[in-house]
Amino acid sequence: MSPRPSAGSTVAAGSGAAVTKAAVKHLREADPVMRELIDRLGPLDAYARRRGRPEDAYGALLRAIVGQQLSTKAARSIYERMLGLWGGKTPRPAQLLETDPDAIRAAGMSRPKVAYLRDLAEHILSGELELDRLNELPDEEISAELTAVKGLGQWSADMFLIFHLGRPDVLPVGDLGVRRAAQEVYALPEMPAPDALFEMGEPWRPHRSLASLYLWRSLDNEPT
Repeated sequence: MSPRPSAGSTVAAGSGAAVTKAAVKHLREADPVMRELIDRLGPLDAYARRRGRPEDAYGALLRAIVGQQLSTKAARSIYERMLGLWGGKTPRPAQLLETDPDAIRAAGMSRPKVAYLRDLAEHILSGELELDRLNELPDEEISAELTAVKGLGQWSADMFLIFHLGRPDVLPVGDLGVRRAAQEVYALPEMPAPDALFEMGEPWRPHRSLASLYLWRSLDNEPT
């Protein structure tokens, strides 16, 4: 699950960045199957897609780690429980590191995920990961910086690019939801492999993020 221009620094701004008339027009003209999907589902509501995601970059990454391998409902519940340790607010990196790991685990986090949260906090405090400058970088460099943190793989990087930075040309080929939706929408005999999905998405450039949003919406199953 990568892209570019004018990305807002918040989820509200970012999540809507990929939804433009030009992007919709391109997808409808480039792919007849995507055109049918767009016509069937209608306009996407950028605000409805926020789903309680944090507006700050650090919070968005914490949320991405919490949400790995979980349903949307379970991820939201655990994340809110975890934030209760800090008065319902996103903890500063130093606050998280000062918190007893067992207390974080008690909120529903696995031992590996607690370690990932701590590694993220350490990367930020050390200056290895400078969140304030991520939006100045191209997608590939952002992905490289994020995936240097334990527990942040390409899927997490893609979610950050799409939903937080609003980059318009990200195709999360490793996302099972997108792959399953592609199988159903394109009437494929089996779920496409990541490489096959990448090839399918070539006509969608430079608006693959919007195509992904429509595929998720077709299942009513956007990622956590």
